[in-house]
Amino acid sequence: MLISLHKNATTTPAIRLALQQSSASDHELAQQYGIGLGTVRKWRHRTSVQDESHTAHHLQTTLNAAQEELVIYLRSQLLLPLDDLLAVVHEFIEPAMSRSALDRLLRRRGHSRLPTAVRAEHESKPFKAYEPGYVHIDVKYLPQMQDENKRRYVFVAIDRATRWVFIQIKQYKTAAAAHAFLATLKKAACFKIRTILTDNGKEFSDRLFGKHEKQPSGDHEFDLLCKELGIEHRLTRPRTPRTNGMVERFNGRLSQVLRTHHFNSAEDLEKTLHRFVWLYNQQIPQKALRHETPVQALKRWQASHPKLFEKNVRNHPGPDNLIHRRNSELMELVLFGRA
Repeated sequence: MLISLHKNATTTPAIRLALQQSSASDHELAQQYGIGLGTVRKWRHRTSVQDESHTAHHLQTTLNAAQEELVIYLRSQLLLPLDDLLAVVHEFIEPAMSRSALDRLLRRRGHSRLPTAVRAEHESKPFKAYEPGYVHIDVKYLPQMQDENKRRYVFVAIDRATRWVFIQIKQYKTAAAAHAFLATLKKAACFKIRTILTDNGKEFSDRLFGKHEKQPSGDHEFDLLCKELGIEHRLTRPRTPRTNGMVERFNGRLSQVLRTHHFNSAEDLEKTLHRFVWLYNQQIPQKALRHETPVQALKRWQASHPKLFEKNVRNHPGPDNLIHRRNSELMELVLFGRA
């Protein structure tokens, strides 16, 4: 019979059983078996002869139970890599949290590994290096809310070099809506937009006829505005969404927010998406940006290449108690969809 004993055990299961069944005194049994009084008393008060777990009943952890739940929620919903998650924990939850303690927490709670598809995304071949000003644009359907009579659309733009994101929700997916979005994007971006990459949707171009490209008519509103602003408008090849993969991946993050929140109204949904974009730009470091946030990356680029920018990069001053508290409140709003 295979018996598993603790490496420092001074008794066997047979001796333990004998101790439990004996009517002799504790001192007599200690002398008889050559063990301490504490060992005799321990086994005489137990009903089992097997070793119990030596794990501490109360683990010495950096975070309390509520903070641990918040960390697990961040990991499971935003699917952040370990280093990015650690940066968020330092900013919003516990500045003293160590990387090793966070790793132990994730292992203990069964969240040590991200899903395969997410790991592949983080390990995928990076985009060719570009300067700020190369912008990916796409459109995503939004779920219809109870106070709406039809679905709306969110136009999404993301800068390839800095991952800075800008969104705007529209009632229609038309050339006029795309034209208005680009005009607003031009005002919102602090850098000069030189190139835009979109798919072949009718809201962006009239260069696709069936499966074949054709010469642009010159009358499409989006193309006309690009020409007026001096922006090169590039198109992805038909049926190749991976070409515009950067904005597609961000759309996946928006889908995650939409799946994990309950919205009471169209206004509630819109506010939550804008809060998430603010958090993404201002507070979430990214591995592709050397663990900087998009706004920090913009500031770094502006310091080294000021000619690429039309105005100064602006964000909240950092951090004092008031700003940190407001950021923490915003984090709670974004994560739990509270108005």
